[in-house]
Amino acid sequence: MTTSSINYLELAEKIKCWGKELGFSQLGITDIDLSSHEEALKRWLANGYHGNMDYMAKHGLMRARPAELVPGTTRVICVRLDYLPQDAQFAKTLKDKNAAYVSRYALGRDYHKLMRKRLQQLGKKISTHCEAFNCRPFVDSAPVLERPLAEKAGLGWVGKHTLLLNKEAGSWFFLGELFIDIPLPITQIDSDLDKESTNKKTAEKSGCGACVACIKICPTNAIVEPYVVDAKRCISYFTIESPDPIPVELRPLMGNRIYGCDDCQLICPWNKYAKLTPEQDFQARHQLDNVSLLTLFSWTEEDFLSKLEGSPIRRIGYDSWLRNIAVALGNAPYSQTIVNTLIEKKGAVNDLVAEHIDWALTQQEHKKGLEQAQIEKQQVNHRLTNRLIRSIEKGLTRDA
Repeated sequence: MTTSSINYLELAEKIKCWGKELGFSQLGITDIDLSSHEEALKRWLANGYHGNMDYMAKHGLMRARPAELVPGTTRVICVRLDYLPQDAQFAKTLKDKNAAYVSRYALGRDYHKLMRKRLQQLGKKISTHCEAFNCRPFVDSAPVLERPLAEKAGLGWVGKHTLLLNKEAGSWFFLGELFIDIPLPITQIDSDLDKESTNKKTAEKSGCGACVACIKICPTNAIVEPYVVDAKRCISYFTIESPDPIPVELRPLMGNRIYGCDDCQLICPWNKYAKLTPEQDFQARHQLDNVSLLTLFSWTEEDFLSKLEGSPIRRIGYDSWLRNIAVALGNAPYSQTIVNTLIEKKGAVNDLVAEHIDWALTQQEHKKGLEQAQIEKQQVNHRLTNRLIRSIEKGLTRDA
């Protein structure tokens, strides 16, 4: 079919149907104008909020210019895929200081490959209706401002914690994009999420309002102002993205979170409406939603690689895995078993992990002999975590 004879309005409707058939929870189409986000991106980079994620600075404003990333791009198809697993056990895991808390997006299989494959299938379906058609899928894999694009495509609005929020689905979902070079009609969105929705006042009107729950609950104060996160203070950043030593002053604030953190999502009122995922690939594997810190710390590197095959966790590497768990063990209640395990492990790890084990041993020794009430009083994040747990039990009973 020649370009001139294509009914793009009809094709856009077909694409939405194909998106549902492929299992996407929502699909929208947007233009590529992200110029209103360039100044904020420049300020964020200038403040060094990207930490040691050098690729953020390397690509610079390309993130806000899709046509520079993929020449010829005129539209972006944005998709949402819900990932909240059955029986998420948020409160139960956070309550148990000897249990490991893994961010719920990472309990199952790696979403990158799954979503990219489906986006590629969507591209193939479109190509059968277009003689000249080029596309390229992205799933958190290139310099793409995916949340502003998704906002423009009608999938929700960017909240004060910088995640995308949807009035009917909260924030427990993945995003993906298909860059295309055909002039499809863009998705028409609600009046309060119109083309000016990138403006902060409009975004607040859309859903966040005066709420600052996510800012107040963050254990490390990583949300330095509404819509701005300092990655260097974010638990997700220093347990996943950074291979460096975890800042000493932030270690006690991690609690039992060994891979990522969901606190800002858990406190958000909109997640009362979060949808459970039907995707079996996103259900917990190897009991990662109900496993002790000591069990995971006992894994050999071979165990780590084999048990986490196909998991997004695997990419941080074994040393960062042990580093994170060592800190969590330091934050756990005093146990001679923990102390013995840490000492035994220290002789078989590199300097990075050994330093975190030493810190954990110091924390354990400090708790020895203290009354539980004294320990709790000294735990900086104890009050915040308890508040979060109460909030989950009250408002997210299905997932508590």
